[in-house]
Amino acid sequence: MDYELLCSKVIAITRLTGNFIRKESMSFEAKSIEYKGLNDLVSYVDKNAEKQLVRNLTKLLPEAGFITEEETVNVTGKTFTWIIDPLDGTTNFIHGIPTYSISIALYEEGQPVIGVVYEINRGEMFFTYKGGAAYLNNKEIRVSKATDLSQCLLATGFPYYQFDKQPQYIQLFTEMMQKCHGLRRIGSAAVDLAYVACGRFDAYFEYNLNAYDVAAGAYLVQQAGGTILNFAGGEEFLETREVLATNNLVTEEILATIKKYF
Repeated sequence: MDYELLCSKVIAITRLTGNFIRKESMSFEAKSIEYKGLNDLVSYVDKNAEKQLVRNLTKLLPEAGFITEEETVNVTGKTFTWIIDPLDGTTNFIHGIPTYSISIALYEEGQPVIGVVYEINRGEMFFTYKGGAAYLNNKEIRVSKATDLSQCLLATGFPYYQFDKQPQYIQLFTEMMQKCHGLRRIGSAAVDLAYVACGRFDAYFEYNLNAYDVAAGAYLVQQAGGTILNFAGGEEFLETREVLATNNLVTEEILATIKKYF
């Protein structure tokens, strides 16, 4: 398998769908919003973008299965699985806030081999593939070199449903805010992870995430020299739906703080 060549084809497909999303953002109206659940928004843009991606990715690997946010396809693959979020940051998109992305990962026999995150409005294509490095628009990227939490800018996300863990999460925010340069909440987990990979953020943590939110971004972080764990310090972040992404230098300090509350 030529992963570099396959990744280049995935990038071309991603740009095509990104152009569709960008065009739709110019005329999108709030009446097009649908609700999948409490504060869980979706629109025809998400669904059509996903259908485009599935159609074109199927041409690349007809035997591959799919895990997708909008569940427009139900195909199981024996060896290969695409994990897709066609529009990560839907709430931002709907409200006209310009941070949202396409996230695509390819897993082969349970292991990531390609990760692509396209931040649409900035035109930033983050990508990586097995045997390669991590890149932003063809320039190699690495995680930051901060060695102390007091030097760090962190990213996180706020729960929008399942609020049972909210009290301890707010306590965690309070302690983190006192220890670092600041906390940011951008609204796209895929972008948060990509920003850790390129060193803009030193670390990112969030819970209640799905595989399609983080699969591509997590692989980017790993390929850029960073660390991906769950809140217990284990590697099963997809299974536990908790992610701590770091530059590998501040992992223990942040993890110790998280463990006070989770």
